[in-house]
Amino acid sequence: MSALVLECRLPGMLTTVQDGGRWGYQGKGMPVAGAMDLPSFRRGNILAGNDENDGAIEVTLLGPTLFVAEGEGMVAATGADLGFQINGRPAPMWTAVAVGAGDVLSFSGPLSGCRAYLCFSGGVDVPPVMESRSTYTRARVGGFLGRALKKGDTLRCGAPLSLWRKCEGLVCPEGLRPVYPPEAPLRVVPGPQDDLFTEKGKDTFYGSEYTVSNSADRMGYRMDGPEIEHTGAADIISDAIPLGAVQVPGHGQPIVMLADRQTTGGYTKIGVVCSVDIAALSQRLPGQKVRFQKIPLDDALALAREEAGKKDELRRLRAAWRSAPGEPVPLPVSGPDLPSRGEARIRVDGEEHRISWEEIREVE
Repeated sequence: MSALVLECRLPGMLTTVQDGGRWGYQGKGMPVAGAMDLPSFRRGNILAGNDENDGAIEVTLLGPTLFVAEGEGMVAATGADLGFQINGRPAPMWTAVAVGAGDVLSFSGPLSGCRAYLCFSGGVDVPPVMESRSTYTRARVGGFLGRALKKGDTLRCGAPLSLWRKCEGLVCPEGLRPVYPPEAPLRVVPGPQDDLFTEKGKDTFYGSEYTVSNSADRMGYRMDGPEIEHTGAADIISDAIPLGAVQVPGHGQPIVMLADRQTTGGYTKIGVVCSVDIAALSQRLPGQKVRFQKIPLDDALALAREEAGKKDELRRLRAAWRSAPGEPVPLPVSGPDLPSRGEARIRVDGEEHRISWEEIREVE
């Protein structure tokens, strides 16, 4: 078995290699980058049989055309529905699909959302920079030569983990997929400088409707709408900018800072969008409406725990799917030869447990 090799025939609008982000280097001035919609990205990697933070391809609105030049493996498309196709035919999303040399992956056009992810077994294997394969295009760091893909580029995937073939057909259940209703408000934890806004300004922020501007990108989403009033000047001594921070410069329009945000900034921050809603915002397009809802920190933490629980449930589902032996083979009554696969049920402390096994004949 050879790992997948992908040739870019059409690059799409903005197609980059991303992983879970370049964490730990903000103190040295290096932005985190990474996937904009982390829940969708991580589920795709789990479906493909990878570590959840392995390198993948982030597709923005208009997808690329990729030719599988060599190898075989799994691909899982998650995130926005951009019309994923294999060999010119609609292919299922949120599903591990087998592909091999000669196959063509493409997109027919956006149906909903903004960003999709292509996760391949073995992960997209570009040289890590500061322990990450993410692309930060503003500084040409990481990913494929620090830039978006171009026609003629060749990407190689790493050697997949054992049992990758057993992932074929694995589907992320509807109840474990992230859901981003376009009308749902973005939940915000107040602070760290919400005391530098008047009560009128805070009421305006939480009570008004804003529009995603044409300036929205991976660094941040600028909003157009009612002006948010400060108590005084909008500038502060520069401090760290967390993911989802809502900066409000002197013009009074909020900016939600996202994956490619700068490490520090000198504008007041009225709040921080909770982690699960950052992904929801990343799937909205310029011209779409946004509202903000204040929630306490404990509620935001509960939402993060709920998201982590769903992701872990998909990992458990993958483990069960890969270990299922197919047709059960009866246990032998006697004799030295054991079956290559089988299952048994045992009862411990009143609970029944199913044990299955399969001999792995091929060393990968």
